[in-house]
Amino acid sequence: MNILVFVKRVPDTESKIRVNPETKSVVEDGLNFVISPFDEYAVEEALRLKEAKGGQVTVLSVGPDVTLTVLKKCLAMGADEAVLIKDEAKETYDGLRVARLIAAVVRKRYPQFDLLLFGKQSVGADNAQVPSMVAEFLGLPQANVAVKLEIEAAQGTARREIEGAVEQVAFSLPAVVSAQKGLNEPRYETLKGIMAAKRKIIPVVTLAELGLTPDDVASRVEVVRIETPAARHAGKIIPGTPEEAAKALVGLLRGEAKVL
Repeated sequence: MNILVFVKRVPDTESKIRVNPETKSVVEDGLNFVISPFDEYAVEEALRLKEAKGGQVTVLSVGPDVTLTVLKKCLAMGADEAVLIKDEAKETYDGLRVARLIAAVVRKRYPQFDLLLFGKQSVGADNAQVPSMVAEFLGLPQANVAVKLEIEAAQGTARREIEGAVEQVAFSLPAVVSAQKGLNEPRYETLKGIMAAKRKIIPVVTLAELGLTPDDVASRVEVVRIETPAARHAGKIIPGTPEEAAKALVGLLRGEAKVL
């Protein structure tokens, strides 16, 4: 199988995020960056499919040169190749723009493939748009937020958790699948894998090589303001008997929270 996995470099979920209101962006100085956690499930699933059925796993990412660090991690996990789609633009929160770039590189460099794997969403923008948009651009079937994936010959079956049930989706290959937590348990890099990854050269693809014009890569999203959430108020303990506490709670919900 020829599997392409798309990953994103995002701030570590345990990092303290600071924003610059003037530049309308996240302050990156001193911030630790990692592979988006949902993308790790996609990488792991690709590696398991390769181990079971043979083939090749190629991991790609859109971003500046610093994105090479997360691609190296994917190589250390066991991916065969990694490719950087070089894009110097800061986070635009425009899923359509990223989907255009990904669709362009697939058409240009990978005319033959079996599966495109994504995380269901990045923990940076949390839009959950790119996998579906790429599927639409390439005219491919898709199965999103998959918690189980089975591939047999040119057919695939994915299971998705929905409210109160599990939905099963059947599709033909090639296809787009996005990974949800629970699909697998991502492996750690091995020392052997880390050393091998250091020796590998990661090709860089420029937007010009993809034949994209400035209008193609222009963001259609305007960031009006970016700010951190307001500090949470301390909780309240309501004393008294259950009946008294219930009456007091209703009064607070009606008078302060304005939800009743």
